[in-house]
Amino acid sequence: MAKYRKKPVVIEAMLHEVNPNEPMAVYQWVEENTLGSFEPMACINGSKPYPESGISIDPRDGRLLIATPEGGIHASLGDYIIKGVNGEFYPCKPDIFAKTYDLVGD
Repeated sequence: MAKYRKKPVVIEAMLHEVNPNEPMAVYQWVEENTLGSFEPMACINGSKPYPESGISIDPRDGRLLIATPEGGIHASLGDYIIKGVNGEFYPCKPDIFAKTYDLVGD
């Protein structure tokens, strides 16, 4: 067995929160930096595969639905949305985010 240290990588992230001044800020950020939005129910019911990247809103519960290389992942209010090193987006729970990342600036 060997031990490994995570490489220091600077990422971009946004907190998915209720913001009356910019209610769709996270949605727009992901949409503008991916293949865009997609029809969620076609992917959820299996009539279409999840796109390579993108964002939608799950009509069943209103949560964000982010297309990732692993498939669709839901993001709840309070989650951080991270832009990965390959330009992919995915949600991260706030407790894991706090243990993994330090703020380096705006």
